[in-house]
Amino acid sequence: MLVDAAPLPVAGPVPTPAAAPAAARGWGWVRPYLYLLPAVAGLVVWVYRPLVQTVEWSFYDWNLLPTTPATWVGWQNYAEVMALPEMHQAVVNTGWYVLGLLPFAVAVPMAIALLSRRVGGRARTVYQALVFLPMLVTPVATAAVWRWMLTQDGLVNQVLGVVGADAGNWFRNVDTALVAIILITGWQITGFAVLVFAAGLAGIDGEYVQAAALDGASRRRILGTITLPLLSPTVLFMTLMTVLLSAQWSFALIDLLTQGGPSGTTMNVYYLLYKFGFTNFDVGFASAASVVFFAAFGVLAAGLLALLRRFSFYDN
Repeated sequence: MLVDAAPLPVAGPVPTPAAAPAAARGWGWVRPYLYLLPAVAGLVVWVYRPLVQTVEWSFYDWNLLPTTPATWVGWQNYAEVMALPEMHQAVVNTGWYVLGLLPFAVAVPMAIALLSRRVGGRARTVYQALVFLPMLVTPVATAAVWRWMLTQDGLVNQVLGVVGADAGNWFRNVDTALVAIILITGWQITGFAVLVFAAGLAGIDGEYVQAAALDGASRRRILGTITLPLLSPTVLFMTLMTVLLSAQWSFALIDLLTQGGPSGTTMNVYYLLYKFGFTNFDVGFASAASVVFFAAFGVLAAGLLALLRRFSFYDN
């Protein structure tokens, strides 16, 4: 009986996979950067180009009219900005805005977030939604409601009248206008800050608290030695946000309720820049002030970021 035998393989060199062509390697190197291109292009067009143009305009005198040529004035705009009394008042007021809004951005939201942890089920969601609701109200509606409540015959003055107090029109009194803007801005941002602190608390591993409770630690000791240290990055983050954005948060309410008055008591640096640029049409002056504030806030941000790295405590 004959059986067909399979042919034996011929000994020889083992073939190796062909190397990728140079074009394919180049495409693989370029492709990740193409994904980033839209975002980078947006940053260049909407952030860096206006920034460079602002620095350029700060050395010119121009009134925004295309028919009027811009005149080179050198450092004159910067000298006038630093000597302007309104600028000093706006800087001081901005400091008051930061100090006044810190409790609404840090202390009060942290207390609300800690207390809301004791609320269970759907009630916690409803509770957080009610706290966040003011953040969704537009500045125009907010200004209309609070203007009605804080006028001479408004609801707040009627309540204060029960105890014999009379604050008058809160927005026309130099002693109460700044306080009113801070209170309304704080009322609006508290909900956002509560969500940030709730997210920070959700990131803390519950096993730490359970282990401390098993060891007999009291609720106050757990809060002071575990919860608050692990919440320190959130506290410093909200402090950074408040320092850098207080003037921006209060801008719309200032424009709608006081326009910087009375006597400049509610004017902050952002609203002053707006007046220079779009009320007085002094582009060079507004650009010089913008560059000064950009540098000042940059130094503040660098210092706060250093504090954030130095004092933040992470469990990893």
